[in-house]
Amino acid sequence: MTPAQVALVQESFAKVVPIKEAAANLFYTRLFEIDPGTRPLFARSDMGQQGAKLMATLAVVVNGLSRPETVVPAAEALARRHVGYGVTEAQYASVGAALLWTLKQGLGEGFTPDVKDAWTAAYTLLSGVMTAAARAA
Repeated sequence: MTPAQVALVQESFAKVVPIKEAAANLFYTRLFEIDPGTRPLFARSDMGQQGAKLMATLAVVVNGLSRPETVVPAAEALARRHVGYGVTEAQYASVGAALLWTLKQGLGEGFTPDVKDAWTAAYTLLSGVMTAAARAA
């Protein structure tokens, strides 16, 4: 990712933080719509708590984008845990699609092509690290 892309992700995420509960609800609603196979992964979850975890994880990743050496090991550990939960490699694409859709809804006109490209780059980086770690697990 370029420094400009990192800045765009961080600046746009700051605008999502005030609506984080709504954003989390939008995300999971969309994820379950486009990939119903993900719903059983959360069957035992309190979705309010799950949404809070999602937003906290995103905050760590977004804030760490300028220091990938801190984010990559955490993403790898998360991926290894996800293998144990039954997450498949194909589901990373669904999560990415749901994330981008949620950002578009939450940011409205602020979800410019440059912001979309920056988030796509961030998610591609993260999901690439995570799928590699999951394959190795």
